[in-house]
Amino acid sequence: MDVKIKNMTRLTSFGQLVVLWLSRNEKPALYRILLSGPDQSAELRLRALFPHSIRVTCPEMEAVADEIELFMGGKPVRFSLDQVQMDACSDFQKEVLLAEYGIPRGAVSTYRRIARFLGKPNAARAVGNALANNPFPIIIPCHRAIRSDRSLGGFQGGTDMKRALLQIEGLRFDLSNRVVNPVFFY
Repeated sequence: MDVKIKNMTRLTSFGQLVVLWLSRNEKPALYRILLSGPDQSAELRLRALFPHSIRVTCPEMEAVADEIELFMGGKPVRFSLDQVQMDACSDFQKEVLLAEYGIPRGAVSTYRRIARFLGKPNAARAVGNALANNPFPIIIPCHRAIRSDRSLGGFQGGTDMKRALLQIEGLRFDLSNRVVNPVFFY
């Protein structure tokens, strides 16, 4: 079976956003989200990773893109996972992504805290790797995971975007770019 991946592009306040989707049982399923980063636009990443995807849209994926834009603009959006397609994720990555999804707006966690929450206290690095490969940034808010020293760590859209998203959610930073007085979850 040849599954055609479809894509749509939006311009947000943080640059280009690409929503990739496919049809599952005649319904659209979110396959991946690509954010623009400091070194490469989402459109260039799309061409490199999914050169054969088809540019097309549908009302359901337009609604997803609308919610992402609202969120990036500062609105308190709570995303649904109903259309998220996690088949390509390992079981461990799914666990990590679902834990990350549970972190509320205005709170953060650390890679170590998430590992402990999952019952794998020595897996902080593995948690970081799972989040570094999050196919659904923003919807699964991996920007809410920081290092134990309260520094940012990585993010698909770059650390400037990660910091800006956390500031939109009310977090503050010191002169060393560390989160000040974070509300930790987990």
